[in-house]
Amino acid sequence: MHGVIFAQLKKYADTKVGGDAWNHMRTAAGLGSRAYFSVQKYPDEELGALVAAASKLTGKPVTALLEDFGEFLVPELVRMYRSIIPAEWTALDLIEQTESRIHRVVRMNDAAASPPELRVRRLSPTSVLLDYRSPRRLCAVAKGIARGVGAHYNERLIIEERRCMHTGAPACEIVISRAA
Repeated sequence: MHGVIFAQLKKYADTKVGGDAWNHMRTAAGLGSRAYFSVQKYPDEELGALVAAASKLTGKPVTALLEDFGEFLVPELVRMYRSIIPAEWTALDLIEQTESRIHRVVRMNDAAASPPELRVRRLSPTSVLLDYRSPRRLCAVAKGIARGVGAHYNERLIIEERRCMHTGAPACEIVISRAA
């Protein structure tokens, strides 16, 4: 997992939980005083352990934390990739073009990078079908990112997960629609 995600998770813990949450999370996850740098990669299991520790600390389910974290990530992701996001796009445009624009750049900059594979099909002018595939199975983060993209564009999005890898599906199938 890319270090940017860990750096943002620390910022999320500091912002949403406060206090000494990050240190408690690292200790509970068995990571001691482990430092994370945005330009490095870390084992995926460490993210899982940190999120599980945050769940215990806050009493919130892991899925809810991951969705909230996904939404929290959006301002930083938009800042990082703003040069390749056309100003005239809507929330659904950004979601539809993430694989071809943003993930393509991520993979070009780092051949070892492994963002999720997103297959997006426009169902109508107001909805897209997102097929999410990743061995990390972080579909909750994807749903949170979609919600955050909607917030970024001041558009209310309705997110409906039709199939999920956590229940045995080969991919998560998520319909994202702009509310009327």
